[in-house]
Amino acid sequence: MLDGDASEPYQLAAIDNGRRALTTHNDWLKQHHLAETRDVSFNSGKEGIHGMLVLPLGYEEGKQYPVIARLHGGPVYQFSHEFMFDWQIYAANGYAVLAVNPRGSSGRGFDFAKAIYGDWGNVDVKDISAGIDHVIAMGVADPERIGVGGWSYGGILTNYMIASDARIKAAVSGAGMSNFLGGYGADQYALEYEFEVGLPWRDRKAYERISYPFFHADRISAATQFQCAGADENVPCIGAEQMYQALRSLERDTELVIYPGEDHGLTRPSFLADRIQRNLDWYGKYLKAE
Repeated sequence: MLDGDASEPYQLAAIDNGRRALTTHNDWLKQHHLAETRDVSFNSGKEGIHGMLVLPLGYEEGKQYPVIARLHGGPVYQFSHEFMFDWQIYAANGYAVLAVNPRGSSGRGFDFAKAIYGDWGNVDVKDISAGIDHVIAMGVADPERIGVGGWSYGGILTNYMIASDARIKAAVSGAGMSNFLGGYGADQYALEYEFEVGLPWRDRKAYERISYPFFHADRISAATQFQCAGADENVPCIGAEQMYQALRSLERDTELVIYPGEDHGLTRPSFLADRIQRNLDWYGKYLKAE
């Protein structure tokens, strides 16, 4: 396999005298302009945090742009220098894309990954907010047009963000959960809950603490679309449904989108295309409207 990077996907290769490409499926990229990806680093408290910033296509120095902070799943995972088609789509539509690897991510050792153990939505939220501060200070991001979004733990972290950072105007939360008392026994993480948080009937305050986006939904002002997959047993739709109902009852701008028959990772091409278009439409409505 030939190495890919932020500007070119992987492709098959033979290893004889070096590496020899066996496929040409990336040739279409030569006819397109791609957005520039830059490394960023900043401090969150005393912790050094790293990530990437994709500049809008046709970026002009000194001009402020709407920014979308993309939040990865896992949470033990990391964004890396690989081709992310959705980042390029957002950049082509005039957004800066911020991809932070907050505490809880892999790639920085055991202690860094364990920093959110039993304490979800605390230091990782601080790290994402510090990243937003950084791109605002760089002069790239418009502080009045900030969006967030992610899938799986990225959706969970999206819910934490909208309940913690009032600057966020629009969010897309995919396959997320916020009421972990309601998730216990409904999703596949009962063992992790018991190890990290405890037992709901014994450690109710701990469950309420990590479920603050649901129990303090009145803190949320961001227009938020919740998405889920109808056959997902990893993070069932109950997580999205409960948050949607909470914001609807509070008369916030919100929508619920369910992809029928799909598991945790969407695979049907029409659904994948629908999701990216819905994301663009949602962010466009709240981050680009005059």
